[in-house]
Amino acid sequence: MPRTSARTALAAALTTTLLAVNTSHAQTPAPAALPDPAATSVDALGWMKGFPPPPDKLITFDNPAGGVFPRTRWSFSHVRETVPTSNVWRGAGAATPLPAATSPVQIEAVTFKPLGGEQTLNFAQMIAGTYTDGILVMHRGKVVYEKYFGALTPERPHIAMSVTKSFVGTLAAILADEGKLDPAAPVTKYIPELKDTAYGDATVRQVMDMTVGVHYSENYADPKAEIWDYARAGGMLTQGQNYTGPKSFYEFLVTLKKEGEHGDGFAYKTVNARCSRGSCGAPATSRWPTC
Repeated sequence: MPRTSARTALAAALTTTLLAVNTSHAQTPAPAALPDPAATSVDALGWMKGFPPPPDKLITFDNPAGGVFPRTRWSFSHVRETVPTSNVWRGAGAATPLPAATSPVQIEAVTFKPLGGEQTLNFAQMIAGTYTDGILVMHRGKVVYEKYFGALTPERPHIAMSVTKSFVGTLAAILADEGKLDPAAPVTKYIPELKDTAYGDATVRQVMDMTVGVHYSENYADPKAEIWDYARAGGMLTQGQNYTGPKSFYEFLVTLKKEGEHGDGFAYKTVNARCSRGSCGAPATSRWPTC
């Protein structure tokens, strides 16, 4: 089976959440039963099947329902077909294959009890119960387990969500080691356009550590949180015909104002990762860095 760069990233890109029922407090009501994984699969519900798919099975960018479960069981494996993305070249060298273990590992039979739960599950039940699209397990540098479900296939990229922050941090560390990036330098050394924003007096290290004092809410339960403005600016959500806000992530960054002092504390804010990506270097035709 051929190994691809998408499959290499899969091990880092997939997050598994264990199912648990909190029984420690009698006054806490039991959570509602989760949907049956088999009944919500792409094949069972027929998302994007046929040419063209039936209207009620169609998933498009302009329909917000495409980003809601169970449609996400299709859309998370087809993000590049529905939102603006950029293909990043791996370089002139060939892809490095992941070596596979020569002896099979019976990982699906491993049993455990979920945190706070009483029922014993095995690894295979956990994969189904967490609606996993794909999973790759490595041990001592070799692939010991690899499975794909639903709309995901070995060669297809899957949305990596905030796992990509780890990629940004790794690239920044490489650039710092090569002397091309100074973590102690002000952000404006690399992106002077941010001089009148929250990042105007912040350092690259503070951005990378997410200790920047910036007025920006990551509260996904709040429809007025800045995370939604950020998503609209970058084309991850529809902007609407009457939209007058920022038309790109960079335009959004210059609207952010300072709140508190840099370095006072850690605050997880996705927008900081976007700002740190600006330190990777700029093409000669533009002052805006691209990564």
